[in-house]
Amino acid sequence: MPIVPDPGSLPLLEELEWRGLLFQTTEGCAEALAKGPVKGYCGFDPTAESLHVGNLVSIMGLVRLAHAGHVAVALVGGGTAMIGDPSGKSEERPIRDAAEIRANAALIEAQIRRVMANALGDGAAAGRVIFKNNLDWLGPLPLIEFLRDTGKHFTINWMMQKDSVKSRLEGGISFTEFSYMLLQAYDFLRMHQSDGVTLQLGGSDQFGNITAGTELIRRAARGEAHGLTFPLLTNAQGKKFGKTESGAVWLDASRTSPYRFYQFWINAEDADVGRLLRTFTMLGREEILAIETAHAAAPHLREGQKRLAWEVTALIHGAEAAAVAKRVSDTVFDKKADAHALDDAVFSTLATEMPSVRVTAVDGQVDVIAILEQAFAQSKSAARKLVQQGAVSVNGAKLAADAQRVPVGEAVRGRWFLVRKGGRDIAVGEVATG
Repeated sequence: MPIVPDPGSLPLLEELEWRGLLFQTTEGCAEALAKGPVKGYCGFDPTAESLHVGNLVSIMGLVRLAHAGHVAVALVGGGTAMIGDPSGKSEERPIRDAAEIRANAALIEAQIRRVMANALGDGAAAGRVIFKNNLDWLGPLPLIEFLRDTGKHFTINWMMQKDSVKSRLEGGISFTEFSYMLLQAYDFLRMHQSDGVTLQLGGSDQFGNITAGTELIRRAARGEAHGLTFPLLTNAQGKKFGKTESGAVWLDASRTSPYRFYQFWINAEDADVGRLLRTFTMLGREEILAIETAHAAAPHLREGQKRLAWEVTALIHGAEAAAVAKRVSDTVFDKKADAHALDDAVFSTLATEMPSVRVTAVDGQVDVIAILEQAFAQSKSAARKLVQQGAVSVNGAKLAADAQRVPVGEAVRGRWFLVRKGGRDIAVGEVATG
């Protein structure tokens, strides 16, 4: 069955450039893409249990490849992860346990599958995605065969000119990591011969490894292959994108919850919103331009950030999780939020993300002072003072100055109390049952 690009999609390189996903291509890449659909791959390193926001650039590159009518191959490096890629690293990577890498590879493949499915839906593009693990061929590869058939095509001098090696020469690089370039080149050759892959995608620090693969294909298979790289993503201040003060922003919900993930995007700077919408969402060009125009006219409304946060959270965690994250965020930042309109999923998330206290009703009453004391590490006297100042509300109703307790019957669905101290300090009281 012939591969047909999705209606309305732009030529791949034009689309990537407009979306801030194009940094560099090998000579002749544009011409090769113009001749018709190609198969292209991008590798993912399973040295952790989860990918992070920085890896999302590569995933979106594959998404765009499939969306433009080409075949996208997601390669999990179950074999190469046992060696360690020196690219962008100032020191030797620790050797990982084989069982750990296999487990990580399975988790990361599942992550990529989920994101690709959310991005491409059930249409034709979803059928243009293939998953592979290079352990399948690197694991049984005989050393003598590899050195004879692959190593002979590379000179030490040529390899030392590549940035991934050159940058490590002064501090030292092991033969293990030095050989990584050849293994990545072999991956390209192997998939070129078995699957007709002619394009490799990767980060800007991968260009040397990519050209090693195109060179090996030219020499060993007398074939033509190409590469393209994505830019290093930075924010408006020039800092590497995807990091927070607490570390990386992970795609795994157990490491970075959907609510925290949503907050990361909604806190984007005004100057970054348009670029992030282009890079990380499936919104079309006209819709993005309209959002940019509206956002520029009224940046204080933060509509651009809200749409960005919704789209990317839905892309990674699904629409249901995005909806909960949005409602939690709206509740936290809206002093007039109606607690009785919140469902159990929202309250459960609030109880996880905000201070929460299990409370027991005594004589049909719940002690609000105890909630304030435990949730905000307040003394009883300080908690009472807040109430007297009118700074405390329970389920949206300001607590009377002389009140300390509320009827348990006022709990939302007999279970939840949303206690707000001042503006945005929130605690959840959950009524103990049984």
